[in-house]
Amino acid sequence: MRVDIWSDVVCPFCYIGKKRLENVAAEAGIDLEIIWHSFELDQNAPAKHDTSNTERLAKKYGRTLEQTKEMERNIAEVAASEGITFNWEQANSGNTFNAHRIIHLAQSKGLGNEAEEAFFHAYMTEGMPIGERETVEDVASRIGLDHTEVEYVLDSEEFADFVRHDEKIAHEQLQVTGVPFFVFDQRLSLSGAQPREVFLQAMQQALSTAEKLDVDQEDAAVCNDESCEVPNK
Repeated sequence: MRVDIWSDVVCPFCYIGKKRLENVAAEAGIDLEIIWHSFELDQNAPAKHDTSNTERLAKKYGRTLEQTKEMERNIAEVAASEGITFNWEQANSGNTFNAHRIIHLAQSKGLGNEAEEAFFHAYMTEGMPIGERETVEDVASRIGLDHTEVEYVLDSEEFADFVRHDEKIAHEQLQVTGVPFFVFDQRLSLSGAQPREVFLQAMQQALSTAEKLDVDQEDAAVCNDESCEVPNK
């Protein structure tokens, strides 16, 4: 089954949603063809911030440091339930434009899912500075991309139009306001890291021949300009 996903590699719920979707599909015996699409949460971010993620997010969202730490602990707990170690104290955010371009390069070679996973892990588990060129090159090498080709992409505007096209589709056609955002079989969409049963229902409906597809979505976790936290139940 084809699943198109709009995501940013510094979005913890994008990683959680990826893992949850893959886990549910594996349990249900459903083969996935995942197509990754770019969605930068902050196009103007520097390569590396001069403050910690916690301090930066507290200022961005108008929270105290303790409130922000609690938010990050809650996210880490949800991540752990999907097999992800989220070391939020070490997370080192930055501009993700080059990471998105390398993901498109990888996707052109059938390695898109591997690239997305590698960038998520490098940022959230290893605490690598995701916006720095050295990190991008390191992640690219891990999944077997040719170093010369990676250097060419990073030294040019190669795949920049792919990133911008993805974002234009997201904003203008799909009305995406936060990520992750999923489109199943190009006819059913879900927003956020939905519960497992919602993902399963979406895949089952997309596999059916029904003309009208409708899934009861929950107020699921997304990252956007205003927040990035586990919703209150």
